[in-house]
Amino acid sequence: MNLIIDGHNDLPMRLREWHGSSVSGLNRERPPLHTDLPRLRAGGMGGQFWSVYVPSDLSEAAAVTSTLEQIDLVQRMVAAYPDDLAIAYTSADVERAMESGRIASLIGVEGGHCLAGSLGVLRSLARLGVRYVTLTHNHHTGWADSATQDPVHGGLTAEGRAIVREMQRLGVLVDLSHVSAATMRHALDEATAPVIFSHSGARAVTDHPRNVPDDVLSLLPGNGGVIQLTFVSFFVSAAVRDWQHAADAEWERLGLPPYGEDWPRAPHPGEEPSHVPVTPPHDPAAEPAFRSWLATHPKPSATVADVVAHVEHAREVAGVDHIGIGGDFDGTPEVPDGLADVSCYPRLLAALRDRGWAEADLEKLANRNILRAMRDAEEHATEPLWPR
Repeated sequence: MNLIIDGHNDLPMRLREWHGSSVSGLNRERPPLHTDLPRLRAGGMGGQFWSVYVPSDLSEAAAVTSTLEQIDLVQRMVAAYPDDLAIAYTSADVERAMESGRIASLIGVEGGHCLAGSLGVLRSLARLGVRYVTLTHNHHTGWADSATQDPVHGGLTAEGRAIVREMQRLGVLVDLSHVSAATMRHALDEATAPVIFSHSGARAVTDHPRNVPDDVLSLLPGNGGVIQLTFVSFFVSAAVRDWQHAADAEWERLGLPPYGEDWPRAPHPGEEPSHVPVTPPHDPAAEPAFRSWLATHPKPSATVADVVAHVEHAREVAGVDHIGIGGDFDGTPEVPDGLADVSCYPRLLAALRDRGWAEADLEKLANRNILRAMRDAEEHATEPLWPR
C-alpha cells in the first residue's frame, strides 16, 4: 500500500465544534466525522498535516488565542494515541514515524490572520511545531489578498513579502491555498525555497477561485513546490460548483439567515468538555422554506473521476514531481462519491493505476514529493526553530 501524506485535514476544528475539544473516542469509528484512527489506518495514512484552522473573521488577537488552543488540541490528540500517532517536525521525523508504523502528525496554520501581523508570533508558532502557514483564509489580511474577496492589495504588500521571506528563513512552508492568483504569483516571485498548495485544485479543470491557474502551476518546477490536490466537491466538479452557486442565490432570495458556523469557545479551566456548548452540523434541508427548491434541484455528486482529472491536469502542467494529495476531510461536508472519508485514498490510487500510472509515480503523488519539498525547505532555512 502506498502510504499517504495528506496536506490538510480539519479534524481539530470538528472536535472543537462538535465535541467540546475532547480528543476521546478516536480509536473507534466516529461518523459524521470523516476521520478517526481505524479509518486512517484503512486509508493507508502515513502522515497528516492537521489544520489548526480558526475563522478568518475573528479579531487577530482572538485568532492567536484560538490557534494556540487548536495546537494544544493536536498535541493532546497525539499524546492520547501514542501507538498510532507521532508528532513530526521535519521530513526525517515523518520518515521515522512511518517506519515505526505510526502516523506522522504535522501542524499547519490555516490563515495569516493567526499571525496578527507579528513576526514574533510567527517565530513562536514555529517553535511550537507549525510547519506551514496558509497566507490567507477566506478574508484578506492586512498584507495579502484572499481568493474569495475582491482584491485590495493587488497580491502581497511589502509587509507580506517580508513575511514570506521570514517563513522561508525559519523553514516554515508557505502555503498558497486560499490566496488570490496575484498573491500566488507574488509569493512565488519572492520564494527561494519550495512553496505548497495544501488543498487546491486545477482552475483549468474547474473554474473556481480556490483553484490554481495554469500559469502558476507552470512555475512550480522552478520553485520545487507541490500542489496537493483536494477532494472538495465544488472545487473539483463544475456541476457541483454551479449547483452550489444556485443554492446560495436561492437561500439569499428567501431571506434565510447566513449559515456560517459559530466558533465555539474552548473549555474553561476545570470544565468537562461535555459541558461546552457545541455547534451541530448544519443541514440546509432542515429549513422548510428551502425544501421545495431542493426537491426540484437535486444536488449533483462529484466523483473519483473528477479528482483524477485534476490530478492528471496538474501532472501535465506542473510535472509528476510537483503533485500530492490534500483531501480537506472534515473541512467540508461536500466530498465526492467514493471518497467519503479518510479510508478511501486507495480508491483514488486504484483509479490512477487503472489509467496506467506507474507505481513510482503513485509513490511520488502519495508521499515522496511533499517529503522532498519539506526537506528542501529545511535545508534552505538559516534559522530553523522546530522543537528539538
